[in-house]
Amino acid sequence: MILSTVEMHTGGEPTRIVVDGWPPLAGATLLDKRREARERFDPLRRGLMLEPRGHDGMYGALLVEPDHPEADLAVLFMHNEGWSTMCGHATIALARWAVESGRVAGPTVRLQCPCGLVVATVVADGSVRFESVPSFAYALDRLAPTETWGPVTVDIAYGGAFYAFLPADSIGLDLRRSPMRAIADAGEEIARAVARAVPIEHPAEPDLAFLYGTILTDGGDGASASSRNVCIFAGRQIDRSPTGSGVSARLALQMARRQARLGEQRTFESCTGAVFTGKTLREAPPVGPRKSVIVEVGGIAHVTGESCFRFDADDPLRDGFTLDQAL
Repeated sequence: MILSTVEMHTGGEPTRIVVDGWPPLAGATLLDKRREARERFDPLRRGLMLEPRGHDGMYGALLVEPDHPEADLAVLFMHNEGWSTMCGHATIALARWAVESGRVAGPTVRLQCPCGLVVATVVADGSVRFESVPSFAYALDRLAPTETWGPVTVDIAYGGAFYAFLPADSIGLDLRRSPMRAIADAGEEIARAVARAVPIEHPAEPDLAFLYGTILTDGGDGASASSRNVCIFAGRQIDRSPTGSGVSARLALQMARRQARLGEQRTFESCTGAVFTGKTLREAPPVGPRKSVIVEVGGIAHVTGESCFRFDADDPLRDGFTLDQAL
């Protein structure tokens, strides 16, 4: 088997776009296709994401046929641990690739994601803006017991995926000085603690009802100066970008706390110094009992190359590995 891909990055966070070679998925809806990919082709995901073809920080996007009547493209997102429901940095990469490759006339790209339809616009300089799915604050000031810090206070919000937010200094970390290993360990422990302490429910779709990651912030609001945040997801994977769906969720939190108003723009940066903008555009219909908002997220992605990956039947490492598993 051979898979053809385009390699891109957004602020240092990779997006490996699968453009040819993946076995067809027969599901009627995109969420059906996601379940089928997870159940039948997960070894292929592992082989593409993990060593020796990838690494534990790899991220991928699989193009499939859309079932949404307005969509130009549909995508399934993958990472080292499984299949996610939304990815802002990959949306930015996909939109630029779709227009520059001629797959979509542009400048508007309507992308069907597992969480819903996302509309992106490619600007003349190559940057991309996209409108989030309805984003909302899910729970404020919830306590999650941890072994390392005792009870920690988190906010939980949804921007296409659910995240737990807390200031890094509340657990003794500094996002500019603390070792990344310590930040990754903290994110993983907090995610597990929150998952135990706070049931996650999505009123519209059970497949979206899980905590995707932890976002540690520097405590700023991104208004007068950029605010740094680091997202830890899929166990201990660290997002090199400012996390597009996390920006949507973070602004939904600020709206819920009356720290932002409609039409205001914020700037967020990642551990690489890459910057995303976030702007609250308009209110959206409630999601269950919760008010929601549409957020415009902006950033830029770059192409790094094209790849052609072989999967030989006699390769003992065909399905990929991590060093933790190998040792």
